[in-house]
Amino acid sequence: MPQAEKKDWFNLFCFDLVNWPPLSKTTVFGFKMEKKISTPLTEEISKTLRAGDSILLSGIVYTARDAAHGRLINLLDEGKELPLNINGEVIYYVGPTPEKPGEVIGSAGPTTSYRMDSYAPRLLDLGLKGMIGKGARNEEVISAIKRNNAIYFGAIGGAGALISKCIKSSEVIAYDDLGAEAIRKLEVKDMPLVVIIDTEGNNLYEIGKKEYLESI
Repeated sequence: MPQAEKKDWFNLFCFDLVNWPPLSKTTVFGFKMEKKISTPLTEEISKTLRAGDSILLSGIVYTARDAAHGRLINLLDEGKELPLNINGEVIYYVGPTPEKPGEVIGSAGPTTSYRMDSYAPRLLDLGLKGMIGKGARNEEVISAIKRNNAIYFGAIGGAGALISKCIKSSEVIAYDDLGAEAIRKLEVKDMPLVVIIDTEGNNLYEIGKKEYLESI
């Protein structure tokens, strides 16, 4: 394998901001680069995505971190309605900073996803189709992703200001008292993401490790 390909793959796997998107209009190890998709995320769409695909996402995305997830699960335990219909929706694990005058939103980089692992399977079983964050997921989450034909997307860690430029509107719809962790309804345009875990359970973190180790 040419050294250039090895380096580009490692940059993609590590979400190298300087080189993002490193190979947006080509193919790496059979992975198709740069697919434009929109929410709601249907099974017809999710089944076409593969671990390693570079995505430009547009449409409505909801934000929620661990505090909001805890409240959602409490509502379900009490047999009450959720403040949003999560069927076919995508949740972004983010707690944005306050926006400056003239801005739609502040810096909006991803939160480490494992904090939501204890909540995610139940929401996936209720119809949630996509999650955006950073870092690995546990086996229970991966099983729920496969069971429900869902997708786990990775956002660029440390690029909150860049991601915020893709957000065209932001509205708090629940739990305003949580401040940055309130649930927001975002309208996004061409938000750059990478498919980390696809509907078949293929995991870019595992694939990336294997490919990189084989290349050195």
